[in-house]
Amino acid sequence: MIDLHDPHIHFALDAVRQAARLVQQVQAEMVSTALTMGETISPALTKDDRSPVTVADFAAQALVAHLLDGAFPGDPLVAEEDAGSLRPQAGLDPAGDGGLLQQVAGFVSRPTGESDPLVICDWIDRGAAAPAKCFWTLDPIDGTKGFLRHDQYAVALALVVDGEVQIGVLGCPKLGLVPASSGSASTNRLVPDMQASGALVIAVRGGGCWATRLDQPGEYLPLHVSDRGEASTARLLRSFESAHTNVDQIGDFARRMGIQAEPRRMDSQAKYALLACGDGDLLLRLLSPKQPDYREKIWDQAAGSLVVQEAGGRISDLSGLPLDFTSGRTLANNRGILASNAWLHPAALRALAEISA
Repeated sequence: MIDLHDPHIHFALDAVRQAARLVQQVQAEMVSTALTMGETISPALTKDDRSPVTVADFAAQALVAHLLDGAFPGDPLVAEEDAGSLRPQAGLDPAGDGGLLQQVAGFVSRPTGESDPLVICDWIDRGAAAPAKCFWTLDPIDGTKGFLRHDQYAVALALVVDGEVQIGVLGCPKLGLVPASSGSASTNRLVPDMQASGALVIAVRGGGCWATRLDQPGEYLPLHVSDRGEASTARLLRSFESAHTNVDQIGDFARRMGIQAEPRRMDSQAKYALLACGDGDLLLRLLSPKQPDYREKIWDQAAGSLVVQEAGGRISDLSGLPLDFTSGRTLANNRGILASNAWLHPAALRALAEISA
């Protein structure tokens, strides 16, 4: 069992839970309201869009940075967002933003009591730190399109020490935890849950992978990957988003592996949580022909990678190399991602080599 009294574990769980709750508030008040009023929310977002996901991203990052200041003020935070588009252009006048900064500040003030937009910008920019010997990395909302569809998304936070992920936490508001029945050989499961009871998943290096309810944390139940060794019975976990992968090669990969089952499609690192409980067996991030030099951002993989490993699975790049978190804000020394239940990893690497040959 994980040590809930460990200060780093306690911080990680509390920060992700609070951030997920704040993101849910933004979704309920901005996305749901907009949809009810018949407004169209474009899935093609940029950082400058005045959209619900932009508000939620900034607000969640500000909150986690604020909590980190209180718990471990000397620890760097490497995160996705920066406040450059939020900071007013003339004299740092808070009113000069025209609305977005005030919206972010309004949400952040609820859990923190702080309403000064410039203080909140400073909190957001705490995420611009460079990776160090010991640092935290955050994706405040992983799965933009899932968030907008009221489907799967995750808040992902990880602690990295000496290039190894030591703690990984995923807050998944649209996953539900189903305990295995007493005496059953089956593992505890995570399932899509549109009622938003949510799941909080934590992995600690050497301490296993565990899940509890996001809204009311209680008993932490162990997660373990499947024991499927026959590819024909395996299930592939795929994203709806295709910008950073190669859809045609994924189809070729499935055929070479002899996979028969329909893939499960969902957004975000929530896929890693399903892989960790055996509700999927393989996950790929191939290189898009439009972005052949793309390298994964560390916040997109750190928490989920440890979740898979501590549940008994394996994660590597497409050549079988371990993920290298020592090379800055990206996995510069890795190409793509392959995650599996470990049993299927060698065959998957062979199939990928054949595709690339």
